[in-house]
Amino acid sequence: QVQLVESGGGLVQAGGSLRLSCAASGRSFSNYAMGWFRQAPGKERENVAAISRSGASLYYADSVKGRFTISRDNAKNTVYLQMSSLKPEDTAVYYCAATGLTFSTSSDHYNYWGQGTRVTVSS
Repeated sequence: QVQLVESGGGLVQAGGSLRLSCAASGRSFSNYAMGWFRQAPGKERENVAAISRSGASLYYADSVKGRFTISRDNAKNTVYLQMSSLKPEDTAVYYCAATGLTFSTSSDHYNYWGQGTRVTVSS
């Protein structure tokens, strides 16, 4: 079992930045690939970024490329999502998730989910 707790969400003006953190507890964090997903009202959940167990492989959705950076610190059992140049369309609840696979961008493969942290970007 892995427990995930997100933090760092909030209200920010367009063009601003936020850093989300996801702290993991339970089994060895380095055995899990991690992903950040988001769900806006009335929209499907989407994978915005993913990182492999070692951190060597990364994925970004086209909508966030060049603006978001995913990283992990296996010594601290934490994965981060640095978000810059935020846009109103980035407004959503952001979830971190863990999968026992080496790497995946499909939510179907993620077994463990945090409770989510809300990000609101005002125009």
